[in-house]
Amino acid sequence: MALPYPIEPMLAVPGILPADRSRYALEVKWDGIRAIVYIDDDGVRITGRKATDFTPRYPEVSSLSVGGHQVILDGELVAFDELGRPSFERLQRRMHLTAPGPMVAMVPVTYLPFDLLHLDGHSLCDLPYRERRELLESLDLVVPPRFPCDPAVLDATREQGLEGVVAKRLDAPYRPGTRSPWWIKVKNVQSTEVVVGGWRPGKGRREGGIGSLLMGMYGEHEFVFVGHVGTGFTDAALDRLYAMLKPLEIRQSAFSYPLPREISRDAHWVRPELVGEVTYTMWTAEGRLRNPAWRGLRPDIVPAEVRV
Repeated sequence: MALPYPIEPMLAVPGILPADRSRYALEVKWDGIRAIVYIDDDGVRITGRKATDFTPRYPEVSSLSVGGHQVILDGELVAFDELGRPSFERLQRRMHLTAPGPMVAMVPVTYLPFDLLHLDGHSLCDLPYRERRELLESLDLVVPPRFPCDPAVLDATREQGLEGVVAKRLDAPYRPGTRSPWWIKVKNVQSTEVVVGGWRPGKGRREGGIGSLLMGMYGEHEFVFVGHVGTGFTDAALDRLYAMLKPLEIRQSAFSYPLPREISRDAHWVRPELVGEVTYTMWTAEGRLRNPAWRGLRPDIVPAEVRV
């Protein structure tokens, strides 16, 4: 029987650890890219959000085997650093390569499955999370652990430099394509997605290239400026961004309202098509991100989903 294809992943809402901790389990929030993996007699297929085909980008995942079963897995594509921690920066070197070639050996990517959506012709989406996890853990796969919903687990991820945890309700079904309060992501640092609406030229060492990016988010009917980010970039990342943004340049700003003169006077405007992720300390009263730092591009997220 053919597997249903494609399936959109279920998403978590941001928040804090739930008060009724006995009804939840915790999983580590892996710092990677979400991916659905389909394994059947025809081989392995990998999709991201909006059914983006990731299969040729991650050939090492194509070796996944589940002992002859036909399955659909939900999980995360992760690149680890030299200390064994997930590194979104390292993953950036792979995520845009449709034919990675030697980069597979230089920056290997691991698939970490954390949910089982389909098994041997049967959808498991209506089963509670607890039962889906038990079935997943019965397969011949390396599955990341789950933990009791205890604040000590969140503290441990913070001490190890990990992004945080996801609290998942034990009796919750899986609802593809929805952002559900049954899953709560609790981060150790604040981060958000932003849409690139322009860039300002660099000075000194960055002269002739990008100095900072102008960030926006979508409101109900407008594209709103939320600040500019000039830190967190490697030279290679700036070079990649310049090559990607140059063809997107437009004559007028795509932001719905005029920007301050000190920001707009030397800006290069672009079509708001690239999504990135930044960390920040807080939102200001003016609706700007304070102390943003660039983490990388998010090709798995479409601009219209980045909301104020």
